Amino acid sequence: MKTILYPNKTRGNADYGWLKANYSFSFGNYFDPEREQFGKLRVLNDDLIDPNKGFDTHAHRNMEIISIPLSGSLTHKDSLNHESVIKAGDIQVMSAGSGIQHSEYNASKTEVCNLLQLWIFPNKTNIKPRYDQKKFPAEAEINKFNTIVAPKDTSENALWIHQNAYLKITSLEKDKMLKYSLTDTNNGIYAFVISGNASIAQINLSKKDALAITEFEEIEIKAITNTRILIIETPL
Repeated sequence: MKTILYPNKTRGNADYGWLKANYSFSFGNYFDPEREQFGKLRVLNDDLIDPNKGFDTHAHRNMEIISIPLSGSLTHKDSLNHESVIKAGDIQVMSAGSGIQHSEYNASKTEVCNLLQLWIFPNKTNIKPRYDQKKFPAEAEINKFNTIVAPKDTSENALWIHQNAYLKITSLEKDKMLKYSLTDTNNGIYAFVISGNASIAQINLSKKDALAITEFEEIEIKAITNTRILIIETPL
């Protein structure tokens, strides 16, 4: 087993006034040659977006984009004529494929939106763009793994993307333990602590810390306090 710990304080960050951004990987003006991607995971941004503010219409190509609101809500509009609001508990997937344009704005006039956004390289390029979203009940992740994103044509009750990648969320109560087994032994995982404190592969992590793990088949995850964790399993 190989592990690399990425403490919260080592993330890149930027303050644009209306946007406070934290970058797990090189993005925008933040560049670290040691943190360009993890396998097919290219972006994991942790954004705080002020009320009524957001990202004007912009384009994407050949990327699987997953948005996870942690608090607040986000208005989405795109060139496929989708218009929707996603809130905490909702997950949004957009396959940019051959090209798509969209905008994202905090839907609230008073509340800051905390958003995780991930970009994953697809296993097919120049496909027809697509959009989907789904609400996942909070109780589905208590002391177990809830799969929110999976490859196309799997049996998982999840949103799908064009990649052999899995996103799972668990909310572990204090002292609870789960074992995580790789779905594909060619993959690795990037574990991100959304809240709380946990021991992952016998390494202690706090809120917004991350741990990259490769060359393993099974690990233990134990909650030190009540904790919520995002597991990203991706081809290396």
